[in-house]
Amino acid sequence: MAARRLSPSLSRVWLAVKYASIPTRCCTLRSNAQYSSVCDPSEKTFDKILIANRGEIACRVIKTCQRMGIQTVAVHSDVDSSAVHVKMADEAVCVGPAPSSKSYLNIDAIMDAIRTTGAQAVHPGYGFLSENKEFAKRLAAEGVAFIGPDTHAIQAMGDKIESKLIAKTAKVNTIPGFDGVVKTAEEAVTIAQDIGYPVMIKASAGGGGKGMRIAWNVEETREGFRFSSQEAASSFGDDRLLIEKYIDNPRHIEIQVLADKHGNALWLNERECSIQRRNQKVVEEAPSTFLDAETRRAMGEQAVQLAKAVQYSSAGTVEFLVDSRKNFYFLEMNTRLQVEHPITECITGLDLVEQMIRVAKGYQLKHKQEDIPINGWAIESRVYAEDPYKSFGLPSIGRLSQYQEPFNLSNVRVDSGIQEGSDISIYYDPMISKLVTYGATRAEALAKMEDALDNYVIRGVTHNIPLLREIITHPRFISGDISTNFLPEVYPDGFKGHQLAADKRRELLASAAALYISAQLRSQNVLGDLRVSSTPVESSHWELCVELEDQSHSMVVTKSGNVFTVEVGGGKVEVSGQWNLASTLLPLTINGTHRMLQCLSRDASGKIVLQYLGTSFNLRVLSKLAAELNLYMPEKVPEDTSSILRSPMPGSVVAVSVKPGDTVAEGQEICVIEAMKMQNSLTAARQAKVKNVHCKPGVTVGEGDLLVELE
Repeated sequence: MAARRLSPSLSRVWLAVKYASIPTRCCTLRSNAQYSSVCDPSEKTFDKILIANRGEIACRVIKTCQRMGIQTVAVHSDVDSSAVHVKMADEAVCVGPAPSSKSYLNIDAIMDAIRTTGAQAVHPGYGFLSENKEFAKRLAAEGVAFIGPDTHAIQAMGDKIESKLIAKTAKVNTIPGFDGVVKTAEEAVTIAQDIGYPVMIKASAGGGGKGMRIAWNVEETREGFRFSSQEAASSFGDDRLLIEKYIDNPRHIEIQVLADKHGNALWLNERECSIQRRNQKVVEEAPSTFLDAETRRAMGEQAVQLAKAVQYSSAGTVEFLVDSRKNFYFLEMNTRLQVEHPITECITGLDLVEQMIRVAKGYQLKHKQEDIPINGWAIESRVYAEDPYKSFGLPSIGRLSQYQEPFNLSNVRVDSGIQEGSDISIYYDPMISKLVTYGATRAEALAKMEDALDNYVIRGVTHNIPLLREIITHPRFISGDISTNFLPEVYPDGFKGHQLAADKRRELLASAAALYISAQLRSQNVLGDLRVSSTPVESSHWELCVELEDQSHSMVVTKSGNVFTVEVGGGKVEVSGQWNLASTLLPLTINGTHRMLQCLSRDASGKIVLQYLGTSFNLRVLSKLAAELNLYMPEKVPEDTSSILRSPMPGSVVAVSVKPGDTVAEGQEICVIEAMKMQNSLTAARQAKVKNVHCKPGVTVGEGDLLVELE
């Protein structure tokens, strides 16, 4: 196993170029210099740290190590050999092939990398081996520091059953439920009926929403037991389950804790993580709009009590469910750095990775509880490569053909581990980045987030920016009226994208018309193309027809200077801009309001795809004559999807429940697809006889691949 080295000077130059816009700018906004993360040069920590992770969290840890003057070692699978975290590190070691079980979860290979490079400590990030007690034990046996808690705390808090018992003993509020391991589906039904529906079936070991199901009746309990145990075994190698009361309309609020090896522990305020899909967080903020000072203090004190009960050291997170009356119940403790830690860093000014490194070296915490501020407001949006129109987000794979982070905005932080040309594969989590905005107030942070999402350019994969933007601009979210049921309540029929009001529809139509005319005029001026008009650019007049959502809109467009005036829908819209058709971003002023649009594509036939208010819209702009002739063009007959089953996402086939000749009922399971370690049951749309089966367990399928044909 060979280690790849970059000279320190070359590494710093590359880092400065690639990440000039990404340093934790949110955390440099403090007016109180006491909370700036300035390293003490007199504190000796480690010479070299290996990061046992990949992607954005590996890059995040490397950035703090660089600032602290610590050399870094990246580990990577063979498909990650050109990944950003590999380029950022001073050294890199390949630890195996693409599957996580053979690379990032391969303890033997990672231990070999530690010996080869002489790393003195390991930061595990989150996921993978971050809460693996056997890995921590192996490191201790080799005299290598684990930048996290000791094995006792990992074991105690990593098992949901044991952690709940410890929490009860530590006088932490807990959710009613069954504390033992549920062994069979029938036992699950009996326990669920005793507790009372609804119940939550969840993996004893693990987190991240994997191995979790809500059951409202006997049938859903049996099904939930089956899928949860399978997902738990696949994700964590442990299929044990527990059952507890499901709290209807809860908020998911967590407390960040920080403790050292000398008995000192702090709570660093809360994070509101209630916006979720499939039990996985989507948007988080700090602080919460819901908590008052008394509840915040009570939750923080209980979190510290729990940390001290297991002699916890390092950064960790205690998660609670909070009901409408501010009653809170212990959910679990994550004995690692949390995905959403940047928003805590923004409002406290503390670099949590730096604090973890200091604690691992044996230093005491520098701060007291009364020193921890809530300074401003921070919001994090998890940007994923996934299709938000399918179950609020099914994974998408592909290569990032264009990628531009919103680096031109202030008070914006982007934690990412990808770059233009990077591949999003089926092997790892589809997260593209964590987009964080900071403001003195929540309204300011939200406005920054809206701008940042509009300025974020992602091409080559489907992404969830349309959903993220709709969430942060929704009246319920703005008012703080949220719970973990927010998405299904707001979008009961699934997410459909931005629904255009009449004035916004006119804005979009006018923008498309102005863009079309600008492109045609450029062609006229540069190429001598007279398809539009030979009238001078300074004073022009056009009659157009713009198609949007199967509706045709007639309009008259005039141009004076740089301003287009569009008569459409009984009103006038003025559109102006620089009209740089080569730019990925299209900054426009529409009726005096600044809008950032993106032109995703356009062609000579008048088809234009515009990203407007976060959502992509397909339009077609035609001259009046072309629109009249287009009425005679034949339409393509859509595919009859009632007779076929196609894969809604890339993944692997876990199970096939039918064979040719079988008769299936509407809603009956046909097969199960696993994507990013989440299992999805695909069912029949109608009663029919199975004609052909085109898949089998173990094979990999792509989005849209034909799985089963019905007669």
